This record gives sequence, C-alpha cells and structure tokens, in this order.
Amino acid sequence: MAKILVTGGCGYIGSHTIVDLLDNGFEVVSIDNNIRSKAETVERIFIITGKRIRNYAVDLCDIEATRIVFQENDFDGIIHFAALKSVPESVEKPLLYYRNNLNSLVNLLELTAAFGIKNFVFSSSCAVYGNTKELPVTEETPLGAAESSYARTKQMGEDIIRDFSKTSDACFILLRYFNPVGAHESGKMGEDSTDVVTAVVPRITGTAIGKFPSFTVFGTDYDTRDGSCIRDYIHVMDIANAHTKAVQYLHNSGAYQGLTEVFNLGTGNGVTVLEAIKSFEKVSGQKLNYTLGPRRTGDVVSIYANNNKAVSKLNWQIKRDLDNMMQTAWVWEQKMAEKK
Repeated sequence: MAKILVTGGCGYIGSHTIVDLLDNGFEVVSIDNNIRSKAETVERIFIITGKRIRNYAVDLCDIEATRIVFQENDFDGIIHFAALKSVPESVEKPLLYYRNNLNSLVNLLELTAAFGIKNFVFSSSCAVYGNTKELPVTEETPLGAAESSYARTKQMGEDIIRDFSKTSDACFILLRYFNPVGAHESGKMGEDSTDVVTAVVPRITGTAIGKFPSFTVFGTDYDTRDGSCIRDYIHVMDIANAHTKAVQYLHNSGAYQGLTEVFNLGTGNGVTVLEAIKSFEKVSGQKLNYTLGPRRTGDVVSIYANNNKAVSKLNWQIKRDLDNMMQTAWVWEQKMAEKK
C-alpha cells in the first residue's frame, strides 16, 4: 500500500482528495496547520471512509518541523495543496502570499530530495493563463500576465518545480484546475474554510442560507454572452479523483526521473456567473437575492479548459454536471447551518 503525503489535507480539495485516495487503497498522512481549515475535517474523513488518518498541525514554512514528519514516515509520493488561495486577499497582501506559498513549496522540494521521494503532484491553477485570448485553453496555451499575486505564486511555483526537476530524481505532475465547487455526495463534507468567502458558489449558497445579505455579480459589461465572467466549474470529487489518477500514473507508468507534465482539470464548458445563479435557483427552488456590481480587480474575464490530455493520459472521467455541483454545495450549506 503506497503512502501519500497530502499537504493541506484538512482544506477543501485536499480533504476530498484524501477520501478518494483512501477509497482507492492508498495510505494517507496529512500536514495542515489549520490556519485556513478546520481540524475536525479529519473526523469527517473517518465518518465517510471508516479510515483514520493522521494530520500533523505543522507550518510548511518551518522546514525543521516539516522534516520531523518525513523522518517519522516513509512516503511514496506527495500531493501539495497547502497554499493561501484568496485572489482579493492576494491583491491586498502580496508579500503574505509570496512568503507562504513559495517558501512552503521550496521547503517541500528540499525534503523531497533529502528523503528520496519519487513522485510529486502540485496543485496549480487555471489562473496561470491570465486573460488569454485562446479558448478553450490547452496545456500548450501561452501563460499570460498574472492578474493577482495568488496567480503569480502558481506561475512561479511551476517554474520552481521545472528548474528543480532538472537535477531531481523525482517525477512531477502540475495539475491546473479550474473552479472546483460542490461537496461530497454524502453531505458530510464540503467547503469549510475560515477564509473570507469570495468564491462564487460558497457566496451563492451562503447568501441563500442567510450568511450574507446579498450576492454581488462583479462585472456585467464583459464581452461574454450575458456580460458576466465565464468560469469552468468542476465538481470537487471529480477534481479529487484526478489527483488519485495522477498518483497512479506516476506509480504505474514507469515515468522517468525529471519528468514534469502539465494537465488541465476542467469540464471544458464555460459557465457565466449568471448561469451559475440560475442553476442554483433551479436545484434549490429558491430565488437568490443578488445585485449587479462593478468589475473586481484581479478577475479574469473568461476561461475554460480543454481537458483532452487528462482524459486520455490519466484515464480520467467527468461524472458530475453543474446542477449536481450546485445541489451538493447547497446540501452541505444546509448541513452546516443545522449544526449552529
């Protein structure tokens, strides 16, 4: 049984990926200092899978504390999620993002080399493409100017890995995913971050449940079919399974040392913010209280994926549509409200 280190394992995508890894026979250890997540997520993973995992409450920017985790375990691979991810916050606090997201990555790579880890999967983002004119974007689409410090840390993170891979014995996969949304179908786990909520779907469900007075559509004069931004929303469990597929690919393909491969993870369908609202209203039976506002700094106008490479090389499948994403997100929002 291969043992995988998942950094940010109590976070949104990390926790769902742990569930998928456990369901596919992997042993998992997590590192998460819980500054933007909740420690109780480990219990939710147990409730869903019946399997206990250990989470080390360690800051990856502290290399000596992180080294102890490596000394206590024999890892076959790493999936690196842990990073700050709020676009608006990164615009306001760029140094916080550079310090946290890049130092943690450099420390992990140093320990990857020191402990002979052979497989490394990096959580990147479609934000690396910037305001591209090529749609849908492929893995060969030139990267545009980063629209936020968050996006730039992902661009720089990819560059750091490519440089490191030239002298490394490890193999690397960079997963550029688009807009993960939704929750586990059990209703027992979903997006539960302590971040200021700025993402579209949590703001929609949060508004519907009464957390926020209204939802703002930022920008209605973009060159899109209804004037609002276009994104490629993808269910978090489909994203999670792609990480499992990436680990299996590295373990089973005989990938050569120094390999660095990039994969887009999206549905291939662009959805406007207003269309996302309509989908939510349909599955929830509720009318959302929303207003139309000005454009927001850092937002890309339109982006969606060409996912052919991931589908063909990783044997990955998209199993859930937009309505399912909205339905599971809404069920999770209601479950959280019941606990209060």
